[in-house]
Amino acid sequence: MLIKKAQDILSSEITDPEIYQQRRNFMTSSIGLTAVAALIPIQSAKAGYGGKALEFNKNTQPPINEDLTSYDKITNYNNYYEFGTDKYSPAKNAQALTTDPWSVQIDGEVEKPGILHLEDILKQHTLEERIYRLRCVERWSMVIPWIGFPLAKLIKQAKPTSKAKYVQFETLNRPTEMNGQRRHVLPWPYVEGLRIDEAMHPLTLIAVGLYGEVLPKQNGAPLRLVVPWKYGFKSIKSIVKITFTDKEPVSSWSKVAPSEYGFYSNVNPEVDHPRWSQRKERRIGDFLKRKTLPFNGYAEQVASLYAGMDLKKNF
Repeated sequence: MLIKKAQDILSSEITDPEIYQQRRNFMTSSIGLTAVAALIPIQSAKAGYGGKALEFNKNTQPPINEDLTSYDKITNYNNYYEFGTDKYSPAKNAQALTTDPWSVQIDGEVEKPGILHLEDILKQHTLEERIYRLRCVERWSMVIPWIGFPLAKLIKQAKPTSKAKYVQFETLNRPTEMNGQRRHVLPWPYVEGLRIDEAMHPLTLIAVGLYGEVLPKQNGAPLRLVVPWKYGFKSIKSIVKITFTDKEPVSSWSKVAPSEYGFYSNVNPEVDHPRWSQRKERRIGDFLKRKTLPFNGYAEQVASLYAGMDLKKNF
């Protein structure tokens, strides 16, 4: 598989992210995101997978009439402990990661286990843009134009058995390139999990790009999970393994600090982190804080998944 390097890209092929941002804001304020989706159904990225443009359909449902976080902030303020525990190290250190070739192992309670190569995954799934909020447990948030495909499509392809109640994800473990893995900050490799109905929900996305470009390494290239109603640490990066199981996965953060990071990790303003309140958040780039919304603003779409549950106990 061939991925274009920066030196192979002509300057004429590059759209400046700030221009993209201005155009997006103008179009949003003028006619609304849904109308834009109808008018501009397909876009192409400046750098693609397999030497081809990263083509994607516009899909802004549910619509978010909020300003996008700038490309610069999205790609330079990251939580990615495999490349450092502060917010700024990943943008520098992640460039050492080799993402070509890339494959994902599918195993566990499925009829079709095996190894999926990145180029085959992309050929089999139509990519679309989705503008989602990302809420971090440390009280900050972003609005990001992701590019990806619903995880449900990959799950259906694997054909889970009736025993599959959960989906477990695993990040690459390569300390020679992921310098943060040389320290015992977390148990490596990084592990996360979802209930299978959460994984199958149409909002749950496997992202391969953002802002019209291939996903930057510090943002989880080449494949990361995006679950917009949960805290950002649920959105596991650089996925190499997906396991279907009948047992609830023990995530890396839950293993380290179970009193702080529960399995569900739904955005719930009524459940404080032991060291700070979750009732307000600051959008990156803003000065003032805003109220944190239940399920990160996606309650209408996902609250039914947790009907009858005590969301303070099952945090």
